[in-house]
Amino acid sequence: MALDRLSLVTFDAMGTLVGLRDPIAGLRDALAARGAQVDEDAARAAMRAEIAYYRAHHDEAVDVDALLDLRRRCAAVVRDALPPTGLDDDAILAALLDAVRFEVLPGALQALGAIRAQGIDIAVVSNWDVSLHAVLGQTGLAPLVDRVVTSAEAGVAKPDPAIFAPLLDGVDPAAALHVGDSLDDDVAGALAAGMRAALVAPGGPPADVPPGVIVLRGLADLAGPDQPLPYPGGD
Repeated sequence: MALDRLSLVTFDAMGTLVGLRDPIAGLRDALAARGAQVDEDAARAAMRAEIAYYRAHHDEAVDVDALLDLRRRCAAVVRDALPPTGLDDDAILAALLDAVRFEVLPGALQALGAIRAQGIDIAVVSNWDVSLHAVLGQTGLAPLVDRVVTSAEAGVAKPDPAIFAPLLDGVDPAAALHVGDSLDDDVAGALAAGMRAALVAPGGPPADVPPGVIVLRGLADLAGPDQPLPYPGGD
């Protein structure tokens, strides 16, 4: 793919580069390993409650201490949503951490490799807490990324274009592309920052995708020759 008109490509993390392995099964297994048996419905309710709480509070985890505090509060949400397990809070926290495991999504390695091979800078811009750096390291993506910007550390979240500002210092926004899976956060934020935008939508383009936004079936399209990007001025 011709990427020669780009100097920067940024990626969303969750749902774009990485995904969450089945947290319901993970929680059941982690609790069982500690001697507590819960059924699938109870585990599902607990994880839904935890995810909702985390999404509302993840930007509070701006450093290691704040992250631990957030994780303890998330574990308390899980504890309260489950039937009595006989486990103390530390055991619930350990089970929750065991249950939350990330994996690299299909096409991510190929896309990052193809972009890096052309000497283009790569960054991850995500509404996430400070732990994203560790997640990228654990999944093997960190060596392929030049910079990471999290909403927790930046103090601003997508779709606010200000989250992209540190990366665009000295970079023409028209020569920068953001890739993500959310119209509301990724596409809207990138366009507001003056960047190009690509939406990852395996099911096809949404009806309300803005003009000029490329819709990718998956990240592998970025590494292949059959999905040209709509660069300014056209090819």
